[in-house]
Amino acid sequence: MEKVFKLQASGTTVSREILAGVTTFLTMAYILAVNPGMLGSIGGGMTPGAVFTATAIASAIATLVMAFAANLPIALAPGMGLNAFFTYTVVFGMGYSWQIALTAVFLEGILFIILSFFNVREAIVKAIPANLKKAVAVGIGLFIALIGLANAGVIVNDAGTVVGLGDISSGAPLVALLGLIIITVLYVLKVPGSILIGIIVTAIVGIPFGVTDVPQGWSPFSLPAAPLLFKFDFSTVLSFKFFTVFFTFLFVDMFDTIGTLVGVTTQAGLIKKNGEIPRVKQALLADAVGTVAGAALGTSTVTSFVESTAGVAVGGRTGLTAFTTGILFLIALFLSPLFLLIPGAATAPALVLVGFLMMRAVTEINFTDPTEGIPAFLAILMMPLAYSIAEGIVYGVLSYVILKAVTGKSKDITVVTWILFVIFALRFFLK
Repeated sequence: MEKVFKLQASGTTVSREILAGVTTFLTMAYILAVNPGMLGSIGGGMTPGAVFTATAIASAIATLVMAFAANLPIALAPGMGLNAFFTYTVVFGMGYSWQIALTAVFLEGILFIILSFFNVREAIVKAIPANLKKAVAVGIGLFIALIGLANAGVIVNDAGTVVGLGDISSGAPLVALLGLIIITVLYVLKVPGSILIGIIVTAIVGIPFGVTDVPQGWSPFSLPAAPLLFKFDFSTVLSFKFFTVFFTFLFVDMFDTIGTLVGVTTQAGLIKKNGEIPRVKQALLADAVGTVAGAALGTSTVTSFVESTAGVAVGGRTGLTAFTTGILFLIALFLSPLFLLIPGAATAPALVLVGFLMMRAVTEINFTDPTEGIPAFLAILMMPLAYSIAEGIVYGVLSYVILKAVTGKSKDITVVTWILFVIFALRFFLK
């Protein structure tokens, strides 16, 4: 393990990396329940069981590639938001079959592999200004904290104020708040593995509240269903409508992945002094390979998960963290009833604490220069409010270029950043 993952050079140990991998898995295991429920609602042969198998296998493949090729503590799975776009926009909204939607995901992944080999995606990552990279880390922290609170029902939709406070006197919201107290107390007391212990204890606390559901006759074992192998339909790939679908998958996947890589590596202290992410080419390739594998198996776009920060928070620094998470995805194929017992109310407190930890980067942002501070602020603001990492990057880059240009600081703008600016600007007009 030392030869493969270089643990000593990263200041970590085998036990710490395994603990981090388990923690990351527990905080993102919800995707194994959410994704089959969402894509499985399409019907027409796309069953929840088949999607579950595809989700677990694709996540394992992508995460293991990340472990061995990039040696980074980042796990991957079908992305939230992209699965909603797949289901509700492409299939239900635009009337495409799920086979055509899978074809768009497959072609997007193929293009990403090509772009990764030619360092195009790596150049984009390097071109993002240093202050914006720090802002992305902070924005992701707020974003995942919001995800956790929303999943637990602590934050809810409100017709009058957009968002509001849920009923925290009982049920999942109360369990989540109790869990937040448990996890933060353990963290403040510097208990090793505080996040993982907190998740487990909160899940147990949820049993008498009816939040953690243990069905009668429950068994932890089940055999996986067969995935939907190579169910593609290329009949409409030359249409403009298909190109719109393809480009949206491409755009959101690219910048969600870039944003997550920046945020997680910043949190782990892996960012180099010049702001570069180590082995970013290999990390982006893992994402692309996962997307192609996922489409071939029958699930939506695979991307790097921001929940990887939970593993980083308990000490994950190398690919051994990702390796552990990948193996757990494979084990989950046969133990789905077991991990599905952990409710969102138990993982929500972990996401909130990680959000706090990621806020540290805000102290390193140069807010005294408005041309640096305002774009950083907009990037931070838009991620939780637009519920999208990609949108935070878009508004950060657009404002950065505009403010630098009008103040005579165009020399601070790289060629790639100018290209991103044009693409992002055109996006508002090419619906």
